[in-house]
Amino acid sequence: MADKRDYYEVLGVQKGASADEIKKAYRKEAKKYHPDLHPGDKACEAKFKEVNEAYEVLSDSDKKARYDQFGHAGVDPNFGAGGAGAGGYGGFGDFSDIFSDIFGGFGGFGGGGSRRNGPRRGADIRKVVELTFEEAAFGCKKKLTIDKMEDCSTCHGSGAKPGTSPVTCGRCGGSGQVTTQTRTPLGYMRNVSVCPECRGEGKIIKEPCTECRGSGKVRVSKTIEVDIPQGINDGQTMQISGAGEPGTRGGAPGDLLITIRLKKHNIFTRDEFDVYITIPITFVQAALGACIKVPTISGVVEYDIPPETQTGSVFRLRGKGIPYIRGKGRGDQYVTVEVETPKNLTQSQKDLLREFDGSLEEKNYKKRKGFIDTMKEIFK
Repeated sequence: MADKRDYYEVLGVQKGASADEIKKAYRKEAKKYHPDLHPGDKACEAKFKEVNEAYEVLSDSDKKARYDQFGHAGVDPNFGAGGAGAGGYGGFGDFSDIFSDIFGGFGGFGGGGSRRNGPRRGADIRKVVELTFEEAAFGCKKKLTIDKMEDCSTCHGSGAKPGTSPVTCGRCGGSGQVTTQTRTPLGYMRNVSVCPECRGEGKIIKEPCTECRGSGKVRVSKTIEVDIPQGINDGQTMQISGAGEPGTRGGAPGDLLITIRLKKHNIFTRDEFDVYITIPITFVQAALGACIKVPTISGVVEYDIPPETQTGSVFRLRGKGIPYIRGKGRGDQYVTVEVETPKNLTQSQKDLLREFDGSLEEKNYKKRKGFIDTMKEIFK
């Protein structure tokens, strides 16, 4: 007994805790260490037993009083009658109600029977749709072919041969579950499992439908038209409620989830609702300024490049980007210019460039002058 932890410490409550506080603490700790959540974990199994032992004593007013007065000795069956072992741990008969509240849908304890055989939501269907840059920008309609289960038209979803009907399972009475009770050192534990006769369905089909082989469902291929909203982006997912697999036992259908993939564009790139493009310009256009033609997703526009434009300069075209997915307005387009050095020059063109370069002064090349001055400082 010396190595046993204090029962109040096990449940994490003070010695003067009320019955409700003890019960609430027990629920929390029992769920934390329940074997169904930690299969094969011996440490959690030991903790679970310790929590049950503590609650078995502290939830019983007589045992709690003896424990408060004498400690573990007061509830040890080896120290007189009426201890923790008296009555074969009969106090655990009420534990199934608590585990029913805590675990509901978990197997291994009472409760949850109606949930197992209740309505079940249908599975979601996932599709990937590839769009062009413009389709994603302005929205479009797309036809999709999806394979999904539907009620069999022959048996109308019952699974039974026309003219017959499923019958209630005699073993589980239609609940889809069977309950067994096992005596353990901690008392009686109820174990709830799927009925092997009807496999959890609650009904048995004696004459299955030949079309669906008793499942009540058949897989069909359907083509639907989907509206893709403007402004949708790569990786985003659209949800069409109720377009997924049908539910069972009156459950709601699943959803159709459409994930968007964008094809790479030849000249445009995108960041959220803004569009980016790089345009090459000539040395003369950069030096003297020019009106250049700029492609946008809505068509070609003209833009005045100012004189003395440097390569890498970025210009903003307001409202020429992607339409917002919700509401009015659009993003912007950013134009980066690159000054292209001419190739395949003739001798006369080279001579003219040398003559031109010779006529320039240092003030005409501020970046170059600054770089040379920095080098002189470093290497002087």
